[in-house]
Amino acid sequence: MSESRAVERSADWSWPWWPLMPLYPYGQRRTLCREVITNQVWTFDQLQGILYVVVPIRMTIIRLAAGGLLIYAPIAPTPECIRLVNELETLHGGVKYIILPTVTGLEHKVFVGPFARKFPSAQVYVARHQWSFPLNLPLGWLGFPMDRTHWLPDNPADAPFGDEFDYRVLGPVNLGIGPFSEVALFHRASKSLLVTDSVVSIPADPPAIVELDGYPLLFHAKDNAADAPTDTAETRRKGWQRIALFAFYFRPDALKEPQWGKVFQAAKTAADRSKRAYFGLFPFDWEPHWQQSFERLRGNGRLLVAPVLQALIFNRGSQTVLSWVEEVAEWPFEWIIPCHLDAPIKTDGATFRNAFAFLRRENTSGRGGDLPEADFELLNRISQQLERTRITPPPA
Repeated sequence: MSESRAVERSADWSWPWWPLMPLYPYGQRRTLCREVITNQVWTFDQLQGILYVVVPIRMTIIRLAAGGLLIYAPIAPTPECIRLVNELETLHGGVKYIILPTVTGLEHKVFVGPFARKFPSAQVYVARHQWSFPLNLPLGWLGFPMDRTHWLPDNPADAPFGDEFDYRVLGPVNLGIGPFSEVALFHRASKSLLVTDSVVSIPADPPAIVELDGYPLLFHAKDNAADAPTDTAETRRKGWQRIALFAFYFRPDALKEPQWGKVFQAAKTAADRSKRAYFGLFPFDWEPHWQQSFERLRGNGRLLVAPVLQALIFNRGSQTVLSWVEEVAEWPFEWIIPCHLDAPIKTDGATFRNAFAFLRRENTSGRGGDLPEADFELLNRISQQLERTRITPPPA
C-alpha cells in the first residue's frame, strides 16, 4: 500500500475520542457492514478488547416502513462508519431514531453522544435508570444532545416507532453500585430480536471483523513467549478460541495462573520483544484440555448467557430476569441479533427461554449448558469479594 493510501486509510478509521474508553484498537477502528436481512436489517461491526482479547461490538440498523432508519446501540462514528451509514440513507432515508438499549455498558454508552451529533435530525431514545461511576452525572454532562434525547416510554405503543417495533426492558437488576438493565427490541416485519448483552452465540472461527486484524489471533495462538506461529486459518482459529475462553471466564480452568518470575525470564528470549508484543511478556500458559473447554462453552454455537452475566449479574435478580425472558419469548421472532459475537442467530422463543435455565430452581446443574464449575472459579471469587465488600448484594 502506498504511503498516501495508508494515510487515507488511517484517517478513515480514526476515532480520536478513544481515551474516553482506552480499549484496543484505540484510535484506529475499522467498520464492517453486512446486510443480514435483505433490504431490512444491517449490522455494523467494530473491534474492541484488552490484552488482545478482542471481540466484536455491533450496531444494528433497521429500515423503517415509512422511510428512514432506526439505529440500535451506536458504535464509534469513524469517517468510515458514517460513510457507510450515509450510503444507506441515500437508499432508504435519513436516520430518524437512535436507541441506547443499556444502562450499564459503557462500551455502548460512550458512543451515543458523538454518534448523534453526526445525525442532527435524529431523535435519541435511552433506557431509563442510566447511571455513571464514580460520579452519577446527568446525561447532558455525558455528551448526550439534550434537546433531542428522551427516555424510552414505559409503554412501547407510545414510542414514535411503536407501530413497527415492540420492546421489553429487563430489570433493573440491583447491583449495589448501580442497576443493570437492557432493552430487547422486536422488529415485527423482519421477525428480528435485538439484544445487547443478554445472550450470545460463539462461532468456532474468528468473526469477520476480527479477521481484519490478525495480530491478536496470532498473539494468543502462541504456546509460549518464544513461539512465532505461522499465519494460517488453523492458527487463527486456535487464537480465537483461546480469546473466547479468556473473554467469557477471565481465567478458565485450562489457563494456569502465571508464574511471574518465569514470565519475565521468558520475555528475555521472546520471539518478539517489541512494544506491540508487550516487550515479550506472555503470561498465558494453557493446559492441553483448553480446546475441550472451548467446545463445552460454545456448545455447537448454541444460544448462551455469558458466564460473566451468569455469575455476577443475572443471579442477583433471578425472578426479574426470568419474568423478562418469558415476555420476550412470546414474540414470534426467528432471528436474534446481539451486540457481540455471532449474528444473526436463527432461533425461536423456546430456545431463548432455555438459555436462561440456569436461573430456574429445577435446574440442578446450576450453569447454562452444563458448563464446568471449575471454569467459574475466578468469577465465583470475584462474586464473593463483591459481596464481602458490600459492593453488590448476594445472589438472589
